[in-house]
Amino acid sequence: MLAAFAAVPLAGSVPARAEGPVAAAAAAEGGAMTFARHRIPGLIAFGDAEWFPDPVRGPLTVEALPGGRTGVSDAKGTLAVLTAGARTVAVRGPRRSFSEQKRPFSDVFDRTVGGGWGMSPGGGTWTTANGEPANYSVQPGSGVISLSQNNSSYFVTLNDPAIGDFDATATVALDTAPAGADTSIALTFGHQNFDNHYRARLAFSPSGSVRLSVEREQADLVTTLASAIEVGAGTGRWRVRVARSGSTSQVKAWRDGAAEPGWTHVVQDPTFGAGRLGIRAIASKGSTAVPSRALVHQFAATGTWTRPPVVTHDTWVRLLPAPFQGWNTETDVRVRAWATDVSPDVLAYCAMLQTGAAPYHEGGVQVLGESGYGPLNPDGARVEGADFHEYMGIEWTFPGGEHKPAPSSRWHRTLDCSGMVRMVFGYHLGVPMVYDDTADFDGTVLPRRSRDIGPSGPGVIVHGDGTFADIQVGDLVLFDADEEVVTGRLDHVGVYVGRDQDGRYRFVSSRKTVNGPTISDLGGASTLDGTGTYARSLRLVRRI
Repeated sequence: MLAAFAAVPLAGSVPARAEGPVAAAAAAEGGAMTFARHRIPGLIAFGDAEWFPDPVRGPLTVEALPGGRTGVSDAKGTLAVLTAGARTVAVRGPRRSFSEQKRPFSDVFDRTVGGGWGMSPGGGTWTTANGEPANYSVQPGSGVISLSQNNSSYFVTLNDPAIGDFDATATVALDTAPAGADTSIALTFGHQNFDNHYRARLAFSPSGSVRLSVEREQADLVTTLASAIEVGAGTGRWRVRVARSGSTSQVKAWRDGAAEPGWTHVVQDPTFGAGRLGIRAIASKGSTAVPSRALVHQFAATGTWTRPPVVTHDTWVRLLPAPFQGWNTETDVRVRAWATDVSPDVLAYCAMLQTGAAPYHEGGVQVLGESGYGPLNPDGARVEGADFHEYMGIEWTFPGGEHKPAPSSRWHRTLDCSGMVRMVFGYHLGVPMVYDDTADFDGTVLPRRSRDIGPSGPGVIVHGDGTFADIQVGDLVLFDADEEVVTGRLDHVGVYVGRDQDGRYRFVSSRKTVNGPTISDLGGASTLDGTGTYARSLRLVRRI
């Protein structure tokens, strides 16, 4: 995944510009490759001369292709594909891989939810098992499991079954002292379902002691992997931490506010691989401390997906200064230059907004780096409405006179789906932008909203019937994905990035569940094929 950068203005309308300022800025910073090395290391073999393409000096073959496209070839094969009426050009360049790992997250439950725990801020949606919806709720500061009877397990897990290695900590407490038998809260992991999982079990006894054990439940049969060891006493807040690498799990627990100890248990067991993370609570048989409540005050984790999406190809997406109207000498010179250009393109800019991307500032304003989706509602859902200038935290006046004031800090470093597209194509690559005034929608400017980008955006519509046979890397993909809004109206937009290691057609978009731009499948597969939400709701493909 190649990252590079461009010198860009910080206020006013975005000027149309070609690659010249990008090259100048790269030179000023010591080169685009130096920039990339410092921000996204390990994904390009720096120093490998074969990675850098040779200049294109021989004759080019230009031929008409279906769909208003023009193909350009050299001795090595296809060099570029241009489309009549569109500015984006698919150009052959150095081979790159784009991937993504799970974003670290921390849920402090600063929301109010009934009948479940709602959505964690970046970790996924909490799902419940056993009991009734009324057994699960969130009050500000606590995820609550109501233990309405003894000898019954209650589970809350994150709907992300692909977590392999991880490091997770839960801060837990009971609101009622145990009586008659233990009350336990466990951090579950490798969770397949409530009958198949591991758990780091913190047992609070009627005597006041607190013990930590590790258990495996398989097909409803419980095996103790590490016997209970007393780690303290009292029912105040406790922390349980589990770190797993391969088949080795390390477990510890300590009273919140005390010094963190060394690992209490280290166990090896390969029975379950990737699985969900979550919480299990139970008042043991014989307990008279029911009804009572198990409280989770924080759940934080870093982790990796065992098989993250990977898109590898040699296609770079560049922009002409004006829509393509036919091959000429100027375009010939430009395409030849692009073949050896490693300054940022559409895909690089998208990548520099995804999970783990390092911040980059221009004139004291951040213009690149990991983006969120938006601030939180009281119910924990992300708020839509973050445009490119909200990410940067500055005011903006559009060419038609529409003015947007500087946002409050809660909007900084966030982008909704169309905001991400406008940050990439508009702010960084110079496509003119407007806001909501339909009088400005002239087919050359980029509107604010998905519903307007689809029918009225710049470029050409490649498919308007929900198909994608002629899709090209860099195309916009638009969806009617939200059934709770207006049916039949476009409500989501992303950028097609190519086929992944399984041949799936994968796109990047900014989403609420992941909390920002993603090519992952958390909260719905980011693929155009298959039976997922976005595959079913694809409506239009546009080439800028």
